[in-house]
Amino acid sequence: MKVLVVDDEYVSLTTLKVFVTKLGYNVLSASDGKEAYKLWREESPEIVITDWEMPEMNGIELCSKIRNEIGDTYTYIIVVTGRDNTKDVVEGMKAGADDYITKPFNKDELNVRIKAGERILRLQTKDIVICSLAKLAESRDEDTGQHLERVRYYSKALADALYHGADRPPELNPQLIDSIFMTAPLHDIGKVGIPDYILLKPGLLSDKEFNIMKSHTLIGANTLMDTYKKAPQAKYLKVAAEIARHHHEKYDGSGYPDGLKGDDIDLSCRIFALVDVYDALVTKRPYKEPFAHDRAKSIIIDGKGSHFDPMVVEAFLACEGRFQEIHERYRDYEIK
Repeated sequence: MKVLVVDDEYVSLTTLKVFVTKLGYNVLSASDGKEAYKLWREESPEIVITDWEMPEMNGIELCSKIRNEIGDTYTYIIVVTGRDNTKDVVEGMKAGADDYITKPFNKDELNVRIKAGERILRLQTKDIVICSLAKLAESRDEDTGQHLERVRYYSKALADALYHGADRPPELNPQLIDSIFMTAPLHDIGKVGIPDYILLKPGLLSDKEFNIMKSHTLIGANTLMDTYKKAPQAKYLKVAAEIARHHHEKYDGSGYPDGLKGDDIDLSCRIFALVDVYDALVTKRPYKEPFAHDRAKSIIIDGKGSHFDPMVVEAFLACEGRFQEIHERYRDYEIK
């Protein structure tokens, strides 16, 4: 869990950093509210511990900006200050602070305050709901095994490689990476609307059956977009809908359902398109044995510029070892 500590006084900031680090958290730090707000947007810390009085932007202003912009992921904010009257506490809480520590404080007090925030954050259920919905769709397809876990971790590895590469796509940021990781398991949610005689057919599909199968992209996307419209603050649902609709699009425009081409395909979908194909290649299916990584890699390279975004293929080559590790960790084993 990331904790951002903010204080313009060097000694106080250093003390906070040491305390929080010793408690086992990943600590980010900023010396004023303006710097802290920039870090919050870039790094998405779950908890912010901020001093009240600072130059540029004080702690209360920082609270307000975070609360005004916060989307689907909640940030728990603790204000640290020498002020201790009721009026100031009320002002801080109105601005969006969740808790309040009066200086001087000790490590034990800070620990219990952070733990309280952590308990509240753990109550967020969106990931559980997402996985439950995805499992519902997957339960109708007996051959996918650990597919959902693999594709979400492949997606994150690939997105991270793009983010840390020399030519980072301008739309890629930690929030989008988190959304892709979170919602990748929903890519085939539309399969709940496909008849069993098609979905579970062991042989090749007829043209008519394949056209029905392709409609799972629209069923899933429409369902997720309807949900997003009712809760527009849940931006991850928009990413989920995009992936559900366009994960079978191809870079050269020959995919479905919309025949999108190149950068007209959302980056999240260009990432997931490679991920989905890779997993299909290296996994045993009723119609094929699993391919070795090198064979799957060759097929993906052959699809560079046609099926796959060349930039995404290069990122895959930069992190292919991570793909192999994920595949091994979430390998499907036959139950005897």
